[in-house]
Amino acid sequence: MFSTRLHRARKAAGLSLRDLGERVGVSHAAIKKYEDGIAMPSSDILIRLSRALKVRTEYFFRPEAAPLEDIEYRKRGSLPKKRLDAITHEVIDQIERRIGLESLFPHPPVKDFAPVKGLAASITGTDQIEGAAERVREEWELGFDPIPDLIDVLETNGIRVFMIEAGADNKFDGLAARVNAMPIVVVGRHWPGDRQRFTLAHELGHLMLAGRLAKDLDEERVCNRFAGAFLFPRASVLQELGEHRNAIELRELGLLKEEFGLSMAGVLYRARDLGIISSAYREEQARLFRIKGWHKKEPGHDYPTEKAHIFEKLIYHALAEDYLGESKAAELMNMPLHQFRRVRSMEGGDAAVNQ
Repeated sequence: MFSTRLHRARKAAGLSLRDLGERVGVSHAAIKKYEDGIAMPSSDILIRLSRALKVRTEYFFRPEAAPLEDIEYRKRGSLPKKRLDAITHEVIDQIERRIGLESLFPHPPVKDFAPVKGLAASITGTDQIEGAAERVREEWELGFDPIPDLIDVLETNGIRVFMIEAGADNKFDGLAARVNAMPIVVVGRHWPGDRQRFTLAHELGHLMLAGRLAKDLDEERVCNRFAGAFLFPRASVLQELGEHRNAIELRELGLLKEEFGLSMAGVLYRARDLGIISSAYREEQARLFRIKGWHKKEPGHDYPTEKAHIFEKLIYHALAEDYLGESKAAELMNMPLHQFRRVRSMEGGDAAVNQ
């Protein structure tokens, strides 16, 4: 157990055997022996390892959770394998803490994911994709209004959402997988909110449409269409823009982004997909966005980032019911006990929870 966890923590930190050895004050050969299970570090070296890898010592002895299954990365082809490994290990650590926390409750604190009824068994065209997004919104009682907190909606319906420190990883666009049949989605903690939301809705599309798509359909494009339709449903688009437009003002796009949490470029795609604007006009605007650099950062303020509160709320729920003690809570929150006590007493500001 220890050897596997040490290897995982080193990979998550992006360190080589030699890098870690230098930080701890031992040879790279000693680190390799620890990872191969040939030797165990002394207590003082164990403490230095935990500090170098920024994990609590308890991490090295935590029981293993079930492995990730059906992993699907939304990434660009040039994402380095080293960074991909680090992302995977960071996600596994968060999942283990989440499963460990939920297991403390006498009854499941979060409901199981249930497939939405009434979806077409075979999807062959774009109208059915629109219909699928509308059916999910109907089943989840979302109406046609903007969704202010998408993570809360997904969590409420049995999809666990995790955030990682991927602010600098422009080549990583998200991850979806299952653990014990539990669907999970991973996004970057510091991405703009519209990017987070589109990734979450895209992965929801994969989940809802799995096994239903005709062979000639491009699954990524289908899920992009689903994401747009889920965030900005057809009825709302027609109400906001009308049935036909020759042009859409830039500020108008910005206001719709603020309201629905879909990027300005995404709003243009929705208008084109629904035949409100022509493909030529959308392409013209796309060229303008590239010239202005707006394809990387759109004008105006970023849409606020999504917040994942469920994990932290479950910890305090478990504390209130004596399902766990402060030390275990601090471990799950991945923070020192003294810091956790300040946060718990609301004397230390907001918690910086790695979840």
